[in-house]
Amino acid sequence: MENLFKKRQDRLHRFEDFRNSRDLDVQPKEIPDYVFKNCEHCGENIPYMELQRTYYVCPRCGCHLKISARERIRQLIDEGTFTECDALVESANEDHFIGYEEKLDKAKQATGMHEAVICGYGLVRGYPLAIAVMDSRFMMGSMGHVVGDKITRLIELADRHHLPLLISCTSGGARMQEGIVSLMQMAKTAAALKRFSDHGGFYISLLTHPTTGGVSASFAMLGDVILAEPDALVGFAGRRVIEKTVNEVLPPQFQHAEFVMEKGFIDRIVERKDLRRTVADLILLHGGKRV
Repeated sequence: MENLFKKRQDRLHRFEDFRNSRDLDVQPKEIPDYVFKNCEHCGENIPYMELQRTYYVCPRCGCHLKISARERIRQLIDEGTFTECDALVESANEDHFIGYEEKLDKAKQATGMHEAVICGYGLVRGYPLAIAVMDSRFMMGSMGHVVGDKITRLIELADRHHLPLLISCTSGGARMQEGIVSLMQMAKTAAALKRFSDHGGFYISLLTHPTTGGVSASFAMLGDVILAEPDALVGFAGRRVIEKTVNEVLPPQFQHAEFVMEKGFIDRIVERKDLRRTVADLILLHGGKRV
């Protein structure tokens, strides 16, 4: 038995040496990855140039594909008017959670962002607007103390300058690597929105896929007007957790935006192509004035 094992090991080593010594002629792909994108719903191959024209909505099935925070700002804010706030603020591993620095570094390299939210202000069809946009590519848009700080500071900026506020939400919830500090952001952002509301501020919440966990249990559901993209996942706990807890099978469309709107938690579902006009109309209806 031992001899058989040694022979097998010897063959594996020879094969590995053979592989390493070969000059492998790897042929490049005929079509690069950046030319087409697969729709995550129907599998359609869509040219990126066409996706840019359709606001990253599948022309075949209408699925609203995930987009970056920068792309969301490009679609909503008038060109050349956006000013970012707290752009260089980053999270630190203050609790020495194993692997947290590596996850943060990987997210920064993959997205070119410093954190999971971009905050700033600009114009929407000429109307001033303070805006925060979360990005699910950065650690699933999880909310740590920096995300909470940036959103809170933006709310306070909107309060001081009497600006309407929009927060585009997408998140897996509170960031577990920061423990109880991440949960504190729920109360901090909610308190800032209460002060903003008491001073007459107007807040639009936009729910995109997915909006879950601590974000859905705090600022995402506190908007004066709550909008959502079609078929966005909106909820707190996941389907499997709820089904095991209540010991029931949930409806197929449970936690989808259309289902949530039927229950009265969402005011309107807006397709991406209509979002900019809808936001501008809402600002006008609530006393906004063009610059």
